[in-house]
Amino acid sequence: MLSSGPLNSVYSLEVLQHLIAANPALWRPLVMTNGCFDLLHAGHVRYLQAARNLGRSLVIGLNSDQSVQMIKPAKLGQPLRPIIPQAQRAEVLAALRSVDGVVIFSEPTAVSLIHALEPDIYVKGGDYRVETLPEAPTVLGYGGKISLIQFEVPSSTSGIINRILERAE
Repeated sequence: MLSSGPLNSVYSLEVLQHLIAANPALWRPLVMTNGCFDLLHAGHVRYLQAARNLGRSLVIGLNSDQSVQMIKPAKLGQPLRPIIPQAQRAEVLAALRSVDGVVIFSEPTAVSLIHALEPDIYVKGGDYRVETLPEAPTVLGYGGKISLIQFEVPSSTSGIINRILERAE
């Protein structure tokens, strides 16, 4: 099991591709998800555990600071996102028992990352729909599966930030 050994770490895409190709029995079926994971909370942890349970390993595509700023632009009265820098977000995610690897990517979607890794199962939260996922055509194009996981703990980083700001006033 990858997550109990020294391999659960933050990887460059090239190193991760090499590791998966060199030992597919250790990695596949490969489950992948992606996101910002800014201010990690219980909803994230349960979501990642449910994703991990779908395969042999779980890789997270982590949005870089630059891509977070593209997809979550600053709003009036709101702090610039992400709150936590990418290296720290990656380190926290890699330390989770359910996570076997983290790779940081800079694009607004995970299409290129999915194309490079070809996960057997691509996972997103239940608030998404396959029909509107920008990554869906890539996953389905090589024969991968898409799984939408319902949230057990309704929480969001934006909601946490808003509560902090409201209490600070």
